[in-house]
Amino acid sequence: MEIKILRMSRQEKIERALRNRQHDLALYLYEVTNPHNLSAIIRTAEAVGVPDIYFTMAEGVPFEISSSVTMGAHKWINLHEIKEPDRFLDEMKAKGFNLVATALRDDAIHFRNYDFTQKTLIIMGNESRGLDEWVIEKADYTIIIPMYGMVQSLNVSVAAAVILYEALRQREEKGFYKG
Repeated sequence: MEIKILRMSRQEKIERALRNRQHDLALYLYEVTNPHNLSAIIRTAEAVGVPDIYFTMAEGVPFEISSSVTMGAHKWINLHEIKEPDRFLDEMKAKGFNLVATALRDDAIHFRNYDFTQKTLIIMGNESRGLDEWVIEKADYTIIIPMYGMVQSLNVSVAAAVILYEALRQREEKGFYKG
């Protein structure tokens, strides 16, 4: 696939972005608390055409983003606060979304082995604790990004970027992006 860098008008950019929205790919950030991480994830999600990010904040933690990190991406993403995560996950399943949780588990599959062309809600957890066990149990799939160094996890915003760009790669191959 040849990539061309074009000078587009603002209207052309908006139209292209709308054509390439992936309405069957979404993110759920469960108790991700660091404003820099939230902002970086929003920016990456917008870049790959994810229109909706759902989030649940930890008790007493405000939802804060940094516009200097999002570079305006937060203006183009639908941000949805979820107060009842258990109910939300059931509703997403009922809408036909596969719930794909990220977790360091023996039964997790390599993230590239999941078919991201399916209707998918990617679930990312807290920076230090990851996901609560009940969230993982609700998931249809658990994925892992392999690590070969001494550390066994990536920053949540980096992990989100790796996963979202794998989803983009798979979806590009299947013609999901209209250019």
